[in-house]
Amino acid sequence: MIASALTTLVGILVFIFIFWKKQKEDYSSEIIFKSAFTIIFGIIAFSIVGMNFAPNAFLWLELVGAATGVTLSVNQYKIRFYESLDAMVIAIMPWLALLFLKDSVVNSSLSSFIAFIIILFLIFVYYFFDQHYKDFGWYKSGKIGFAGLMTLGIFFLIRSAIASFGITVLSFVSRFEAVVSGVFAFVCFLLVVNLARQKT
Repeated sequence: MIASALTTLVGILVFIFIFWKKQKEDYSSEIIFKSAFTIIFGIIAFSIVGMNFAPNAFLWLELVGAATGVTLSVNQYKIRFYESLDAMVIAIMPWLALLFLKDSVVNSSLSSFIAFIIILFLIFVYYFFDQHYKDFGWYKSGKIGFAGLMTLGIFFLIRSAIASFGITVLSFVSRFEAVVSGVFAFVCFLLVVNLARQKT
């Protein structure tokens, strides 16, 4: 219980800091913090539902909560969707990494430790894309959102690949995990293509 509470607290603090840092040039701190807390509320609310009704689906439910929080923030505080999504993706990664690390230590889970390593890799991937996405000739719009969507797409692609090999990882829902994650990866990459075609 203490480990879970500490992990959640540290994850939330890191989330708020990164979310604020990514958007501080575009919005007031008040709007950023309100948006961050809206997203956090969504994540925690859906996480509580998951713990009580679908413990194996906690990651999916937390992602639904995060998406709900972003949508509410866009509508309520008039922030741009792709910028908010981009900031949310990198802000939530350390939180996820801590969750998997905690589970790997508490339950001696090798699969959770591997998931922790994968999240660290995806953090590196995000920052690589964030630094270089404007250099890609085919990404003509140059709009913010590329790094977040590509990182999400790769995340779901990796989940789909792992599930395809029959490896069980914390937060895998069912035998359809490979298909569901594959579909979400495809949607993320499709959104990248759509974003690339938008006018600057």
